[in-house]
Amino acid sequence: MNHHVLRDGHEIPAIGYGTYPMDDAESEANVSEAIRRGYRLIDTAAQYGNEEGVGRGIRAASPDVERDELFVQTKLAGKDHGYDKTLAACKESLRRLGLEYLDLYLIHWPNPSVDLYVESWKAMIELREQGLVRSIGTSNFLPEHLNRLEEETGEMPVVNQIEVQVQYQQEALRGFHDEHRIITQAWSPLGRMKALAEDSAVGQIADQIGATPAQVVLRWHVQNHIIPLPKSANPERMEQNLNVFDWELSEEDMQKLHLAHTGIGLKGYDPRTHEEF
Repeated sequence: MNHHVLRDGHEIPAIGYGTYPMDDAESEANVSEAIRRGYRLIDTAAQYGNEEGVGRGIRAASPDVERDELFVQTKLAGKDHGYDKTLAACKESLRRLGLEYLDLYLIHWPNPSVDLYVESWKAMIELREQGLVRSIGTSNFLPEHLNRLEEETGEMPVVNQIEVQVQYQQEALRGFHDEHRIITQAWSPLGRMKALAEDSAVGQIADQIGATPAQVVLRWHVQNHIIPLPKSANPERMEQNLNVFDWELSEEDMQKLHLAHTGIGLKGYDPRTHEEF
């Protein structure tokens, strides 16, 4: 497994395992299997309602994999924005997960109409100081939100998790991340997989190099220094999705995939207006 070094010095695996929209039972079974198959970054969120199952899955794999070999991240739900509520919500997530600390804690959405994400950010800095969280980040934030965090607290996130797919490449936002040394994570990196498999560029490249369409897309993320978080309940596909580090896409293939951008995402939510609680 390759790694990135975050701006705060901590290492993060270059690919992760996503758990949305699994319930507790599915998460328990699939997370333990994913860890056994080689995943070391596990992504969940309070809003997914599966933190307890994710925690059980981590413990089920623990005879073979120690806690310090894993990178576990979860997210603050919109209903818990605010300084005191964020402190309490993090401790509750830790309780559900059965963990003593988080490797990364993210604000799930900025929810600008509530206008409490800066207060939550201040609380996350405090959680890091307390040792309950090692790194802090955001999810679905735009430059206007990220700049405000820096203006009011002096600190930007080390990670911003956003929707990124071959068809929805978010180049401007990723460029902002690069400028400020923020690692981009991609939720729903495979997008509409059936359509991708039939896409002329993705399918053609996959046939030429003997890879699956999903591997081509995940390798595109990796070569663009994006951390993808694919989800699969199929053990064979779990393994396939991890096998993207000992080969490369050519410059020509990367250009073909660059041109596959349509600007239409799987969700395409606008964080200025889309809010979740």
